[in-house]
Order: sequence, then C-alpha cells, then structure tokens
Amino acid sequence: MPIHDDEVRATAEQVRHLIADQCPQWSGLAVTPLPEDLEGTDHVLFRVGDALVARMPKIAWAVDQADSGARWLPLLASRLPARIPVPLHVGEPGAGYPWRWTVAPWIAGSTPPRLGCDDAVLAGEVAAFVRALHRIEPGDGPAKPPGSRGSALRHADEGVRRVLPRLAGHDDGFDVDAAAAAWEVCLSTPDWDGAPVWIHGDLQPGNLITDGGRLAAVIDFGALGVGDPAPDVSPALWTFTGAARDAYREAVGYDDATWRRACGWALAPSLTGVDYYRHTFPRMAEHGRRMVRAVIAELT
Repeated sequence: MPIHDDEVRATAEQVRHLIADQCPQWSGLAVTPLPEDLEGTDHVLFRVGDALVARMPKIAWAVDQADSGARWLPLLASRLPARIPVPLHVGEPGAGYPWRWTVAPWIAGSTPPRLGCDDAVLAGEVAAFVRALHRIEPGDGPAKPPGSRGSALRHADEGVRRVLPRLAGHDDGFDVDAAAAAWEVCLSTPDWDGAPVWIHGDLQPGNLITDGGRLAAVIDFGALGVGDPAPDVSPALWTFTGAARDAYREAVGYDDATWRRACGWALAPSLTGVDYYRHTFPRMAEHGRRMVRAVIAELT
C-alpha cells in the first residue's frame, strides 16, 4: 500500500534498465525489491546482487538525498566509529523513473527492536557515534532549513497546533491535553546558542545496523545537515528504554535545555506522524504514539 498520495514507486524492471544503461558493470546482478517491512517513508529499496542496494526516492521531498549523500558522506565516513553507506553511484532519471537515485553498499546485520531497546552498551555506542559526528568541523555543510530537525523548534509549532484538534477526535492511548502541555515546555526552551554541528537527525532503530548486538553501521542520512544537536539527543526516546535511555542521555552529554528541545523533536514529528500515517503506515503511527507517551512522562 502506498504511504503517500503522491508516491512514485520505482519497479524492479525500471531499476534493471537503469543499471544496465548507467552501471553496466552491475548489469548481470539480480535486482530484488526489499520486503515492505524494511521500507521507510521516502525510498523504495532494491537489492542489487548480494553486496549492493539501490535507493529510489518515492516522494518529492526526498529527491535531494542522492546528491547530499554523494557530496557529504565521503567526507564524514573516515571520522566516524561505525560504517556509513557512502554512495558508489548516483544515477540519472530514465526508464520512466523521474529522479536521481543511488547505489550504495548493502550492509548486512540486524536492527534494534522498533518499539524500544534496553541495551545500555548499544546506547553508549550510538552516543559515541553522535559525539564523533558532532565533533567534525561543519565547514560549509548544509544548514538545516526552518521546520526541519536541527532548526529552531518554534518552526514546528504551526504543524503541532494544527494537528492537536484532529488527534483529540481519536483514542491514541495518550492525553492530548497532556501532549499539548509537554509541547509548551519544549517550545519555551531557549534556542541552541552554540556553534552548529553536523547531525544525522533520524537515529531511529531502523537506521542502526548491529552485528551480534553491537553497533556496526548507521544508515539513512536523509536528515543530514548542520544545526542544533538536539535531534541527535532524541534517540534516548526514539530508540532506547529503561537504563539504556539514561545511559544514552548521559553519554551524549548535553545540557537540560538541549534535552527539552530533544523531547520537542521527539514530540512534534510524532504528533503529526500519528495523524499522517494512521491508516497508511501503522507501525510508524504506533512508534509515534509511544514517543508521545514517553515525552509526556518526561515533561509533565
């Protein structure tokens, strides 16, 4: 089922044609779509042989990711303590497919549980990745635009206030008034006044690859940019529970104001996501409900 009304979904046949035309060195490799339960919100993924994956944007907001990954990931990779999927090829539109796309290495492994992981060692490893990323000189890295994770939280306010009345008409397992009160706490927190840092921006369980339970790679840099570090503190809520949540928050090492903004970057997209994905992407909506409850527990 499509997640978005205006999706453009590449097919395996299109990917075969594109690879044959643009990457003849891989033209003999099998092209196989990944199962839908491994698909995210903005790309359709295809295995290419055993060692590669083609990432095909399926929504217009994701079309810049191919060029962003090709430009910035090679510069970051050697400075990070876990592998990242540096693109091997940026493809051009063709075969009826309208956007640029990428081929990257396939990184085998597992992902932490989608609804929370109480593994303090893994939390420390993810925090170490974040600290290493945040220490890299931002240079001329792309500034996060208003409304995106890493910008000032106030830019998300309109979307939150628009969705709260709609959520009040459903039973999503949380008190909408309490969620609104938690949002006010986040919104009243001062903006980040330090130097901007590189952020991943989406360190959710599906973007962490583990091997034997230990962090092996971090994938999906669609939210990559330079801004407020708070969204990379949010994995304490997005990804970890129990003692692992506390371990991550302590290890990543930011102040209480950054924590409250991190709660805001867990809360705002979760409130809007519950509404947006309610029928088309139920597991994303359920993840959002869990985040809202977690932030309410933290702040109210």
